[in-house]
Amino acid sequence: MTHDGPLARNYAPLDVTIAHAEGARVTADDGTSYLDFLAGYSALNFGHRHPALLAAARAQLDRVTLTSRAFGHHLLVPFAAALTDLTRTEMMLPMNTGAEAVESAVKVARKWAHATRDFPSDGGEIVVAQGNFHGRTTTIVSFSDDPLAREGYGPYTPGFRSVPYGDAAALDAAVGDRTVAVLLEPVQGEAGVVVPPDGYLVEARRITSERGALLILDEIQSGLGRTGHLLAQDAAGVRADLTTLGKALGGGIVPVSAVVGRGDVLGVLTPGTHGSTFGGNPLACAVGLAVVDLLRDGTLLARAAALGERLGERLSAMLGDGLLGGVRRAGLWAGIDLPEEAAIDGHELCVRLASAGVLAKDTHGRTIRLSPPLTIDEGDLEAGLDALEVTLREAV
Repeated sequence: MTHDGPLARNYAPLDVTIAHAEGARVTADDGTSYLDFLAGYSALNFGHRHPALLAAARAQLDRVTLTSRAFGHHLLVPFAAALTDLTRTEMMLPMNTGAEAVESAVKVARKWAHATRDFPSDGGEIVVAQGNFHGRTTTIVSFSDDPLAREGYGPYTPGFRSVPYGDAAALDAAVGDRTVAVLLEPVQGEAGVVVPPDGYLVEARRITSERGALLILDEIQSGLGRTGHLLAQDAAGVRADLTTLGKALGGGIVPVSAVVGRGDVLGVLTPGTHGSTFGGNPLACAVGLAVVDLLRDGTLLARAAALGERLGERLSAMLGDGLLGGVRRAGLWAGIDLPEEAAIDGHELCVRLASAGVLAKDTHGRTIRLSPPLTIDEGDLEAGLDALEVTLREAV
């Protein structure tokens, strides 16, 4: 597959063209079968074409798919109620993509500060973390330190201060009277599944609470079961003022995102101050409600935790054998680093893994992310890890 012709070349995918998918397996147009160990960057937490999600989408397709927010529909309030109940929050703002949810949270935080803390309309600062990935809009790349995402897109949006991720002392020093909010990923996904030190999120919660700033946690990749918890922040025992959700919220069928959190914060929005034609559309709400139903009893969370333990055991053994240079894991989600002396980089490893029947994605040179669906069969998980080990032994 090439990107010649009319398609913009903003991606460089592996040479695999997927024609059919079911659960954790996909089939290419040449008939080759693969195990999906990327799962759409966690957008496919429930696997490809989950029957409950397909049923919800099909039923809604026969009723109404879009009304715009100029009119109401029968699922919008029920979806908001179900999602806030699941996440133990007070209010929900429906959007479409993850980046749109983050942009919305940034806007809401500033609006809240201007309304409640007497900030000037052009004042206030949001503290972010180095190594962050919150999307690729103009505002978001303005506080990215990834040169590929940032360079060439100036002038940049002001009002952000970046500090080292996981460094509570640096965060403490950065948050002051002009700070509107702190925006963090509980686990940095694009950076390579970077897990912060124990107590970091607790300190972030303390610092923001004491200084009167908001804590915004981006759970677009880490949320909805990926870490073995409903939200990654649950493992730390903290509650954000605003949490962004996306990817898995659409079940791999439609783009669905949301900002959930405190009612007094999201309540600063009034008609005309923010909006989205497609946000909270009937089809999105139908799928989102089915996603909530899949997560409600905790079975998938327990499954992710148990399979994640097995993933960790296998990767730790590969690390001990010198096949890997580093391993980081949160539930059924791992970042693995090739040894410094390895003759190949992460992209080449993913090419070789594809030849062995496993699809994964590299990031930042020597790092590969593994995020199979939470519904993956245990035997398929083992088969994929067997292929990874064999590939590493041949390559390292």
